Amino acid sequence: MHHKQKKDAQGRVYYEVNQGDFDLVRNPILNKGSAFPENERHTFGLHGILPVSVSDLETQKQRSYKAFQNKATPLEKYIYLREVQDSNETLFYSLIVDHVPEMMPIVYTPVVGEACQNFSHIYRRPRGLYLTPGCKDSLDEILSHIRFDEVEAIVVSDGERILGLGDQGAGGMGIPIGKLALYTACAGIHPASTLPILLDTGTNNQDLLNDPLYMGWRHPRVRGQEYDDFIDLFVKAIQKRFPHVLLQWEDFAQQNANPILARYRNTLCTFNDDIQGTAAIATGTLLAAVQATHGSITDQHVVVVGGGSAGCGISSLMAQAMIDAGLSEAEAHSRFYIIDAQGLLTEDTANLLSFQLPFAQKKAAVKDWTLRQAGTISFFDVVKNAKPTVMLGVSGQPSLFTEEIVRIMASNTKQPVIFPLSNPTSRSEADPADIMKWTDGRAIVGTGSPFPDIMHQGKLRRVDQTNNAYIFPGMGLGIIAVKAKHVTDRMFMVAAKALAELSPAKNNPEANLLPPLDQIRAVSRKVAIDVALEAVKAGLTKGMTEAEVIAAIDAKMWNPDYLPYVKK
Repeated sequence: MHHKQKKDAQGRVYYEVNQGDFDLVRNPILNKGSAFPENERHTFGLHGILPVSVSDLETQKQRSYKAFQNKATPLEKYIYLREVQDSNETLFYSLIVDHVPEMMPIVYTPVVGEACQNFSHIYRRPRGLYLTPGCKDSLDEILSHIRFDEVEAIVVSDGERILGLGDQGAGGMGIPIGKLALYTACAGIHPASTLPILLDTGTNNQDLLNDPLYMGWRHPRVRGQEYDDFIDLFVKAIQKRFPHVLLQWEDFAQQNANPILARYRNTLCTFNDDIQGTAAIATGTLLAAVQATHGSITDQHVVVVGGGSAGCGISSLMAQAMIDAGLSEAEAHSRFYIIDAQGLLTEDTANLLSFQLPFAQKKAAVKDWTLRQAGTISFFDVVKNAKPTVMLGVSGQPSLFTEEIVRIMASNTKQPVIFPLSNPTSRSEADPADIMKWTDGRAIVGTGSPFPDIMHQGKLRRVDQTNNAYIFPGMGLGIIAVKAKHVTDRMFMVAAKALAELSPAKNNPEANLLPPLDQIRAVSRKVAIDVALEAVKAGLTKGMTEAEVIAAIDAKMWNPDYLPYVKK
């Protein structure tokens, strides 16, 4: 590394730095830009390179925020912030922390989706690693560089199922970059300890293959044994180089996401955010909704539209919450109605996947239903007959929650809980303003993407964004701080319950289900502490007291501020 953190005799922290001149201002981790004070400009040979006036961080933020506001489109704002990130990470994160509600939708969903689609057209500088099957014999060499010595968190994607937008090939790199930016902004994981990776295994997106500017590997997606072998080589190389790393899988297609998680979850510290993180935020928000309505989790009947790994992951965690509250496993599973393109999943459905099986409805349970059309049990039929209290969408199909369906649901339950969770905004199953209109303001709504405030009973209401950012940064912080060996489903349950405990609606049913995003660092710290204590309890790390766990977490939380530099 080019710097080392030290303390002077008075306990003040400083960096010992071995770079100077242009190398120093080109290093995004160390660069202070116009904030280098006079003595450091002299020591590190920066006179003449920088404009003469010394700015402090606050002035730099004012300058950057003004530039950000002057950008005409969300994509231009994204490009600008990525430029700041690539030149001065302290400034970038200090700016984000000051403006989380405004900037998170730019740095992450929904705008990151547009950035992935335009990746080869807006590319500026390299960040992270692009690994193709062609470099399978040199993975150790690529990972050996000194700049990776501090890596503790990796987010990896193969770009095949980016949000609800499908195959984006190498453009999928926007997702690991964005996720790790949230690890730092929301939970204080130091940027030098994060590494975004894109496994470029080709693309089947013809538009990308036809685009002369496309920067990825121009090859059909690798499948089958060749793909599995490449993933295996990658995991082994990661384990060898980073024995304690947290590896997060992101935006893999359904046919790969579950098998990869199943194969590696007990051999390294790893999780899949689409399956497990989405489940935790949905469960945490549902627990908050149940709290707010003074109901019980055991009384809920849940329709999940989207029978893939995300929908079944959510159902599994919610079912576990019902079991925790006293239901038997069979009773809990019978409360779920999972709908995919063919209609309701039942024990008769052909080609059920292993993770769908526990939620396939029994024939006997649906035999007396009245159906609109004989032969298939449609979404409409399920809502009409099952009388759900909760409806979740992870289908990627816009406007699927129609007025008819929402009104039928609302006619059977006093406070319907409706979560259109698909990303980005263009793929949301419904607009929250419509849901409130169709339920006469009775619905409890959470969305996957950000939506503007809505008018409710003459008051403006913030729409709860059930964003995974409430879960995974805090989880990562807790896991890394105590060096947990594995990530368990129980940790996600603990994270969901920690979030529900922080719900503003807990003490005021009129309030929001989720804390505002400007409190995200406090949320992440609470999630981190509870998850780390669960790791200790489960014997997945060395024995630690609660005080030691909290101290380890607080020591890991980096605040984006400039430290003094001393020449090494």
